[in-house]
Amino acid sequence: MSQPAETRNYFLDPTKFRNPEQTASGETRAHVTLKKLETLWINTGTLCNLTCRNCYIESSPSNDRLEYIRHAEVTAYLDEIAQEGLGTHTIAFTGGEPFLNPDMLAILETTLARGFDVLVLTNATRPMLRPRIKRGLLALNEDHGERLTLRVSIDHFDPAWHEHERGAETFEPVIEGLQWLTTNGFNIDIAGRLFAGDDEATMRAGYAALFAARGIQLDAQAPNKLVLFPEMDARLDVPEITTGCWDKLGTHPDAMMCASSRMIVKRKGAEQPSVIACTLLPYDERFELGHRLSDAQQTVALNHPHCAQFCVLGGASCSG
Repeated sequence: MSQPAETRNYFLDPTKFRNPEQTASGETRAHVTLKKLETLWINTGTLCNLTCRNCYIESSPSNDRLEYIRHAEVTAYLDEIAQEGLGTHTIAFTGGEPFLNPDMLAILETTLARGFDVLVLTNATRPMLRPRIKRGLLALNEDHGERLTLRVSIDHFDPAWHEHERGAETFEPVIEGLQWLTTNGFNIDIAGRLFAGDDEATMRAGYAALFAARGIQLDAQAPNKLVLFPEMDARLDVPEITTGCWDKLGTHPDAMMCASSRMIVKRKGAEQPSVIACTLLPYDERFELGHRLSDAQQTVALNHPHCAQFCVLGGASCSG
């Protein structure tokens, strides 16, 4: 029986994203070469106090597939950046919820003290608002505030849509955390998601009204203060990216995340962390590049639906 017209090609063609060199139609697959490690992402562990409906990394209070990375392990990568002269500018932390990691404050102190710009992705709720974490963050902001940015996840300006994604009674806690951060002069930006059918102008106007109503001093029209990410769903059909796509789309492989960034993950039970090609692909072994940053100087095949949905066609970057 044939599929109804409205659902045909809705789910991903199983012949796609199989061969790293060729697409399902036999065309040459696009690749991206690391030009310079501008940003090193570090996953702090997949445990989170929330369970979101469409979390790409499946974070939850029970998912520990990626363990907490330890202070000494992070320091080893910072040492390698210096020893190899990699010229990395930014160290970015994501989870799970980073402030559940017991080493997080020490990790931030060491990273900032070495002169890196630091970006931390957080849901800004209970883990961040514990007294010990608040005291530590205030001290870090006083000493290094010009180089520390916290990116707060507010999926939508409408509480109902935000809680549709993040669960009941999750909107007011993030607003409380955001108000604490802005009141105390932290450098922050917001991560929203284009999953509810609104266009960018509507989203920015909605966030602006929210910020004004809650006394939050943020410019929702500034792209570097409100980052709106496209929705990702690896189950859905998406075109494969060929070498011919660069000219057709008016973009360049050097604009892709994997041309300037890598991510460190600590797999559960692993003796040491691993370097992977992309923040969005923590579990796909095809994108694992070794254990040292020197192992990561590789060309990456755009051989996953996220490569097309988020980066090439979505025009997005986790760095904002």
